[in-house]
Amino acid sequence: MSNPSIVGFSGNFSRPSKTRAFVDLVVQNIASRHHLSHRTYDVEDVGSSLGAAKWQRDLDAQAQIVVADVVAADVLVVGSPTYKGSYTGLFKHFFDLLDPTALRGKPVLLTATGGGERHALVVEHQLRPLFGFFEAFALPTAVYATDKDFTDGVLRSELILKRAAQAVDEIAVLLATKSGLRIAAE
Repeated sequence: MSNPSIVGFSGNFSRPSKTRAFVDLVVQNIASRHHLSHRTYDVEDVGSSLGAAKWQRDLDAQAQIVVADVVAADVLVVGSPTYKGSYTGLFKHFFDLLDPTALRGKPVLLTATGGGERHALVVEHQLRPLFGFFEAFALPTAVYATDKDFTDGVLRSELILKRAAQAVDEIAVLLATKSGLRIAAE
């Protein structure tokens, strides 16, 4: 695996966003630990062509770049704010536009944020089946954070940070397997 990359994609449609900050934190942790190139996007980065697109080809050039980076990534970190018990509609629409084989076998770390604990299963009941459809490899550890886990938009909960670190360790094992290198989980 030469020049591996990690891409984050967040379903938030406003900024600042706790969800994007959370996804970006995980992306940066993985990237710095393994010296990977990295980018984090959100629905806002895709732009206005997303809402009107019926097919991927309907997206403008800016959105096409985001799609290309998501599809080409060696590791994908996704996250969505919880909206009425699920991911946001534009998050789903973005992935609806991808070819069903585009993410086959790709390691995907699932994250979500929400107002409280009652939506914690969004990662298992909404995100995991979505990426199962794409035959992506959703990591065993998914991470959900609530509003109380953030202070001034920054993730502060030691418990959630520890769970995110566990998921980052799972990425280390996958990268070692893919590259044939021995990468120790720290």
